[in-house]
Amino acid sequence: MIETSNKPFRQRALLALTILVLAGCASTPPAPVQDRSLGSRHSATSGNDRTPHGSYRVRKGDTLYSIAFRNGMDYRDVARANGIGPPYTIYVGQLIRLEEQRAEQRPVAATRPVPSRAPPRPQPSPQPAQKAPAPASPPAAVVVTKPSPAPSRAPEPQRSDSTSDSAIGWRWPAEGQLVARFVSGDQTRQGINIAGKSGDPVRATADGEVVYSGNGLIGYGELIIVKHSSTMLSAYGHNRRRLVQEGDRVKGGQQIAEMGSSSATRDMLHFEIRRNGKPVDPLGFLPKR
Repeated sequence: MIETSNKPFRQRALLALTILVLAGCASTPPAPVQDRSLGSRHSATSGNDRTPHGSYRVRKGDTLYSIAFRNGMDYRDVARANGIGPPYTIYVGQLIRLEEQRAEQRPVAATRPVPSRAPPRPQPSPQPAQKAPAPASPPAAVVVTKPSPAPSRAPEPQRSDSTSDSAIGWRWPAEGQLVARFVSGDQTRQGINIAGKSGDPVRATADGEVVYSGNGLIGYGELIIVKHSSTMLSAYGHNRRRLVQEGDRVKGGQQIAEMGSSSATRDMLHFEIRRNGKPVDPLGFLPKR
């Protein structure tokens, strides 16, 4: 009677032990979760690696002009390096190369040694029977291909443009006291600061086209960039409110923003003028007060 009565008990105990074993097995999945997390970290890292050094991944709100402005480059150089033509349309997620122009400079340097290689070619010409001076004509063809780099000397037209830049009717973009001046080579002093109070009018310094209107450039707050010629841009930062959009044509003296303190410690206008993408002293262009 005792043995028969213990049989159900043993069965229950065996069943309980089986359940415990199964429960222990079921607790093992956390290991794959850790593997997944490691995998996700790896994928995130590889995602960052997809943007090579010297390149930029386009984000919402970017324009070719703002990318060039951010990196102190001429928008035409950025466009050339990436095969982008007017009207310079770019897309979110697009990879923009910023160092391609350096690669373009190497071939130019490489073409200089080529002429030195030309003399060795005439040396084989003295060989008999090979009077086929026909090869002598190819050197002329080679010379013809060398002038092709001449087009890359685009600075020539830029100089002619710079002469017309002097004809731009520059004017002060805001009333107020000059509280900070331009310092060449100082990344924190690439323009001038004009004090004022919130809401004061900010005006276009000259006729031009708005090529950027947004707040995507760190340190500039609400920013507007106006293109005045193929070589000259002006920038207006720390605005409280922007009154123009990209593509708008503006006249010199037209109000384009309200002064503010976005990304600044006080109400003021941060104003820059850039030639060929490089900051220049605005006081060298603005009329004397």
